[in-house]
Amino acid sequence: MTMMAFFMPFSKRLLPSLHCWLLTVALLWLTQGVGWAAEATTDASEAFTTPSLTLERSDGNLLLTARFRLALPTVVEDALQKGIPIYFLARAELLRERWYWTKRSVTTAQRRTRLAYHPLTRRWRLTTGSGDMTEATQGLTLGQNFESLDDAMAAVRGISRWKIAEDTNIESGVKHLVTFSFELDTSQLPRPLQIGTLGQSDWALDVNLSQPLEPERSK
Repeated sequence: MTMMAFFMPFSKRLLPSLHCWLLTVALLWLTQGVGWAAEATTDASEAFTTPSLTLERSDGNLLLTARFRLALPTVVEDALQKGIPIYFLARAELLRERWYWTKRSVTTAQRRTRLAYHPLTRRWRLTTGSGDMTEATQGLTLGQNFESLDDAMAAVRGISRWKIAEDTNIESGVKHLVTFSFELDTSQLPRPLQIGTLGQSDWALDVNLSQPLEPERSK
């Protein structure tokens, strides 16, 4: 039996069309890849808040609202999972600007936030107070429960309309500056853990923001 082979002649005129098709496919793939990367970046950035500090005058008081980035180091999260409460200290200071000397401190305000995990209920408890919080019931003004650590930390990263001064503290016609700090308060930890955190950068967690307070316009 005789076998016959058939060959189709290849035309060089097909090369430009083939090149165009391959280029189009490559561009579409790259465009889609960039889109996926941008979407992933956006999703990741949503886990953190854009830092901001705003001041508001209301009913004779100066109110502070802050949003900031804050992520717990692994060692801190491990301590929480073991039932050790963690404390944060927020501090705001009102400074009077002076052209001939350094800024003068007018008044300060501070409050502590306590974050604890309860293994029995598997819930996270967040409490906030203006005084020392070495005891679970001392100086508390607000308590909230959360189902997850992520939800609790979302609340930690924001402070809304916190009274830091009164209008009587603000000198009329003079520029002032408000500084804000938020840090991990290791002084409230159990004594053995305080000693263990000395010199450990993993426990050095702090945020610093500032915002000028312009003189109030005459009404």
